[in-house]
Amino acid sequence: MKVREYLKNKLRQGAVHITLIDPSRQLPEAAGRLARTAQEVGSDLVLIGSASEHGQRLLMETAEAVQLKTTIPVIFLPGGSDSISFNLDALLFLSMLNSRKPQFVTAAHARIALILKRLSVETISAGYIVVEPGMKLGELGEADLVTRDNFWKAIGYALTAEFMGMDYVYLEAGSGAAQPVPAGMIRAVKREISIPLIVGGGIRTAVDARRVRQAGADIVITGTVIENAGYRERLRSILSAIKE
Repeated sequence: MKVREYLKNKLRQGAVHITLIDPSRQLPEAAGRLARTAQEVGSDLVLIGSASEHGQRLLMETAEAVQLKTTIPVIFLPGGSDSISFNLDALLFLSMLNSRKPQFVTAAHARIALILKRLSVETISAGYIVVEPGMKLGELGEADLVTRDNFWKAIGYALTAEFMGMDYVYLEAGSGAAQPVPAGMIRAVKREISIPLIVGGGIRTAVDARRVRQAGADIVITGTVIENAGYRERLRSILSAIKE
């Protein structure tokens, strides 16, 4: 089954959770163990990606280790065109709509588009909207950050993604953000769009996850929560809050 159809089926049943694994944060073997735990507690997909620079070898070894330990889909989030994996189940084809740099909107995509077609890589498109504080992602992507009180700007970018035919809208506060995207902004965006809404960044607790889900997120992405001791139970509580 294609990942696109898998996601549609999951969304018909309720909210979806994705575990983000950053290859630069741990050795490939440890990444595989984290992915297996995420699947065991109920995560629906694994997303491999990073805002940091990492080598092609590390990326490929991490992808292989994760695939060996899991049976749920594993998708790739490119951090650029220098390190890229074509052997995962799908590629999340993100356009950072509020970047000041064309590379992150379409230019980097154009460099690999023909390769993706020739290799028959499944792509899932999303309009990526970086919200304050943005963290390293916002800095590297030279994002014109959407301030946390500017709901209209977030809505404008979200509708742009929908009108351009993208599969998803993705609101991102940045990995390691102190707080998730504001619930009011999530609610305002969700009210105006008819495609599914992804929310990530700053979601560390069940309370955070419940607030984001209740505000309207269809897909919730968590990452740094799995990088510390005791992550199994924290992740389990987050999954319970999302899927309750």
